[in-house]
Amino acid sequence: MEKVFIKNRKGQRIAAIVEDATPQKGLAFVSHGLGSSKDSGRIKLIAGAFLKKGFTIVRFDTTNTYGESDGKYEESTFTNYYEDLEDVIEWARTQPWFQEPFALAGVSFGGKAVTLYAERHPERVLALVPIATGISGTLRIEASNRRDPNRIQRWKDSGWKEENSSTFPDRVYRLPWAHMEDDLKYDTLKEARKLTMPVLLIVGDRDGRTPPDHVRQLYEAIPDGKKEMRVLEGAEHVFKEDLFPIVEQTIFKWIDTLF
Repeated sequence: MEKVFIKNRKGQRIAAIVEDATPQKGLAFVSHGLGSSKDSGRIKLIAGAFLKKGFTIVRFDTTNTYGESDGKYEESTFTNYYEDLEDVIEWARTQPWFQEPFALAGVSFGGKAVTLYAERHPERVLALVPIATGISGTLRIEASNRRDPNRIQRWKDSGWKEENSSTFPDRVYRLPWAHMEDDLKYDTLKEARKLTMPVLLIVGDRDGRTPPDHVRQLYEAIPDGKKEMRVLEGAEHVFKEDLFPIVEQTIFKWIDTLF
């Protein structure tokens, strides 16, 4: 395992972990969710599943989050998540272990980022695993309104949103309304027809942030063929460790179908 620091297009430092598989069957990049990090339990679980199946893996902290990369959380946007993913992949092209096509996996905001990348560069992507994935800014607002009909309007009126982290209970997240304005620019449903590679979608049946019916919209927009959707019973947006073995086995079995 090696920790590296990469410069993104803005000159900011991105911290990444590279774990080599020997022999190497494939390469996978794993992207975390909003306010999370490359060292979260879910990210390590997903990366570990690919590693055990012979994939060299790259998991990284996007900028403007709570990991080891540069930036402030208040400046976090989907645009910076997506651009950091692009920049990490471009850096990886210079490494001896790089191979293409590669696999992409991501959680929540990271799931949306890897999905968008796969839509824009389908020829580069071997397989795609969005977990509890964001779909679009519009559906994000719809999901929020289900939980609290006034939440979005309060955010817009005040200019800021504050909430406790579901991943790190001791943290309070603050985001400006500009964050949502940026997210509203992106909708993965529009180009989902380009997702012709194998796709595994995983979501919890109690996920209120990226609810199963929203994820099913993406599933149905993907061309028929090599697609699968798994709904985890009893799982919320941040699924608990007791579900880790189920998620790992789901990914294991799916990876086996790739070769």
